Amino acid sequence: QVQLVESGGGLVQAGGSLRLSCAPEELILSFNTMAWYRQAPGKQRELAAAITSGGRTNYADSVKGRFTISRDNAKNTVYLQMNSLKPEDTAVYYCNARRGLGAAVRDYWGQGTQVTVSS
Repeated sequence: QVQLVESGGGLVQAGGSLRLSCAPEELILSFNTMAWYRQAPGKQRELAAAITSGGRTNYADSVKGRFTISRDNAKNTVYLQMNSLKPEDTAVYYCNARRGLGAAVRDYWGQGTQVTVSS
């Protein structure tokens, strides 16, 4: 099991910003993809943003233009910069690391960090 240490959640007013950090205990470049998922109360977990080992990024339509996923290889950390936050962004945010392909894919998850956006 690979440990992913998350930080940066909290309470913020609508329109504010937060930055989440995720530091896996193994090199981030050893994973095919690093991503942030989120789960709001009563809803399914959904992808917010992802970045591949090659640097390609992917965002949910609901966060495009507001969220930015990035990584710092020297610090072995992946970030999610969240700007112009809305109350509907309130959720538990989970860091995900994916390794392998097809039947051999393995997913690792962080413990989750709460993000609450007040109106």
